[in-house]
Amino acid sequence: MLEVSELCAWYGRAQALHALSLSVADAETVVLLGRNGAGKSTTLKAIAGLLRPVRGEVRFAGRRIDALASWRIARLGLGYVPEERRIFTDLTVLENLRVGLQRARDGVSPWTFERVVALFPNLGELFGRRGGEISGGEQQMLAIARTLMGNPSTILLDEPSEGLAPVIVGQVIAALRELKRDGVAVLLSEQNFRFAEAVADRAYVIESGQLRYAGTMAAFARDPGARARYLGLE
Repeated sequence: MLEVSELCAWYGRAQALHALSLSVADAETVVLLGRNGAGKSTTLKAIAGLLRPVRGEVRFAGRRIDALASWRIARLGLGYVPEERRIFTDLTVLENLRVGLQRARDGVSPWTFERVVALFPNLGELFGRRGGEISGGEQQMLAIARTLMGNPSTILLDEPSEGLAPVIVGQVIAALRELKRDGVAVLLSEQNFRFAEAVADRAYVIESGQLRYAGTMAAFARDPGARARYLGLE
C-alpha cells in the first residue's frame, strides 16, 4: 500500500532524513519509534507532501506521489493526522467532520457520521460544540474522525497518544484496532512504547533521521537491549 525508498529530506541546510526506506501493507499497522527529534514527524510530513523530499521515492497504491502536492495526495486516499491536530476551533464538531468529507472510494467502505460516532461515541454528544471548547482527548478523536470522513485507505498518525489521559488512550487503541479490522492501513509515529505495542504489527526505529531497526513489534518488545539502546527503556 505504501512504499518509501531511500528518502532524503532537508530543513534548510540541515539534513533531516538519510536514505530512509519503509513499507506498509494493506490493513497493517506500522509504528515509527524514536526519541524527540529523531525524524518521525518529518518522515510523515515528507510522505504526505508537506515537506518536499530531495531524493528518494514514495509510492502509494503503486503510484509515485513524492512530486505531488499534498492535497492531491490526500485525494488519492492517503489521510494525515498531524501532531498538532489542527482542528478548526471556531467550527462545531459536526462542521469539522463535514470539512473532511470526500467521495467514497472503490473497495473502501464509506465513512459516515454514524460510523465515526460508533468508533468514537464521545463525539456523538458534541456535534454542536465548537472545536475549541472540547478537551484535548476529544480533539484528538475529532482529528482522526475528520480524516476518516475523507475515506482514506491509509492513514498517517503523528503522536496520537501524546498528552492524552489513560482512558482516552484506551479509546484510541480500540479505534485503531477497529480500523485494522476494516482494512485501513496505518503508519503512526509514537514515543509511547506501550501504546505502540498495543496496536502495531511491525516497528521501525529512527535515530537522527536514519533507520536503526526494522522488525515485528513483538520481536522488538522482546528485545530489552534494542529498547534500551534506541529508546532508553529498561
